[in-house]
Amino acid sequence: MSSEQMTGEELIGEVTHYFGHVPAAVLKLHTQLNLGETIHIKGNTTDLVQKVESMQIDHADVQQAGPGEDVAILVSDRVRVGDQVYRLQ
Repeated sequence: MSSEQMTGEELIGEVTHYFGHVPAAVLKLHTQLNLGETIHIKGNTTDLVQKVESMQIDHADVQQAGPGEDVAILVSDRVRVGDQVYRLQ
């Protein structure tokens, strides 16, 4: 069993941008993400678990985003470029 399966988390993307004034992060997705799902953003100094309550693609609100898309989400704390994004199972 992989470590991802043991922790109940699935790697779904990574942070490519962070906007401190909003605060929002842009995620490059490897798989689909839906509004309302709970994610875990992890990095060297980042450890944030939160529900996805707002998602936008090109400044338009969306309910879901798919693989290869860049989606902006509001975050409750600072995240950093390169942080890994996991979906909680």
